[in-house]
Amino acid sequence: MDGGPVLVNTGRHGGRRRVDVLFTPADFAALSRRDLSRTTCVVFDVLRATTSMVTALSAGAEAIVPVTDIPEAIAWRNRLPDVLLAGERDGRRILSDRTGGVDFDLGNSPREFVSDRVGGRWIVATTSNGTRALRASVGARVVLPACLRNRNAVAQWLHSDTSEEWMLVCSGTLEDSAYEDVLGAGALVDRLWPMLSEFEVLDGARMARLLYLAARGDLAGAMRQHSRNGRRLARMDELAADIELCAVEDDVDLVAAMDEGGVIRRLKERDRPSE
Repeated sequence: MDGGPVLVNTGRHGGRRRVDVLFTPADFAALSRRDLSRTTCVVFDVLRATTSMVTALSAGAEAIVPVTDIPEAIAWRNRLPDVLLAGERDGRRILSDRTGGVDFDLGNSPREFVSDRVGGRWIVATTSNGTRALRASVGARVVLPACLRNRNAVAQWLHSDTSEEWMLVCSGTLEDSAYEDVLGAGALVDRLWPMLSEFEVLDGARMARLLYLAARGDLAGAMRQHSRNGRRLARMDELAADIELCAVEDDVDLVAAMDEGGVIRRLKERDRPSE
């Protein structure tokens, strides 16, 4: 298609930095068995968890704690009554019938995370896949939740990141891959493409970029047509508008990272991992 990076056989790393995409939950579940100390993981759940997290932090939320299940979220509320609980099952906000009596404050729609509701607040979030993918990445040198909205900001941050490996993690749907997450990863690879001549670009990253290039003229339409999650949201009158917002590129100038304790905060310009 174009010159771009050259894929070479260099063994595990062969002295070259590399970029790859993990497509399914089975792929990210295996991260716990890998040495991630020299890896930056960029996690995508475009519809909708990481989009909602980025949106919440841009609206002034103090911090977000992704947890894997409802009981863990309730335990946070029991310890810290002021935290906001956010999350979904089957796309919709978690209500008392699933928790034993507690309605969550927020669902997983990025349109809910406005400054009047989340400004200055801690949010504990659990979703079907996105929070699982984030938790699976604990142990990486850096963990960045990302979406289409902050694609350019993440790319700019990566320009000065010195990790040996960039691993773009797609959260998927249930145990399967998710079209929209691969679009997000491919969008980031495409934005990084001019600087990847010194990288080993693995096939997963190339595949994701090609998918994005084929769809970039109408990302929302592509999600509605080709994405399992997009088709499901399009059938929900109260959530269908999420697709359009989640398909917007580069309108949020924010990078967030998850620390070793599993807390996600907005990064300041000076915040870089130590060598």
